[in-house]
Amino acid sequence: MEIRIYRPGDGPALAELFYHTVHTVNAADYTPEQLAAWAPGTAEPDGWDRSLLQHHTLVAVEGETVLGFGDMDGGGYLDRLYVRADRQGQGVGSVLCGLLERAAGGRVVTHASITARPFFEKRGYRVLREQQVERRGVLLTNYVMEKLP
Repeated sequence: MEIRIYRPGDGPALAELFYHTVHTVNAADYTPEQLAAWAPGTAEPDGWDRSLLQHHTLVAVEGETVLGFGDMDGGGYLDRLYVRADRQGQGVGSVLCGLLERAAGGRVVTHASITARPFFEKRGYRVLREQQVERRGVLLTNYVMEKLP
């Protein structure tokens, strides 16, 4: 596995990984309606590209296959962390998260899904609050979590 910085043009592959991961891995914790609102499959590649280029974004690859990705803004907000469904539990997310945490150099905050909460808790994050976020008119539960240095 190689970890590299996001490259312009990676957006479509990451959007596809995001869609597939949400609709498989998160299906145990969210309804089909919630999954469709969260990841409708109509991601704008240019929008993803702009967003990921503005953040410190890392991509895990094996050959030409994208295994996962994560991104963080300049203030220590861990925005996205997604790993292919068939590579869950194999350390990809831990490596990406660890590198992003080190790059932050301080407090890290994330909004973790129900599914991701145990992953972050094992890494030393604590829940600040549960919240309901609206995506396309549908409410989804997630957790504002933080990890202190």
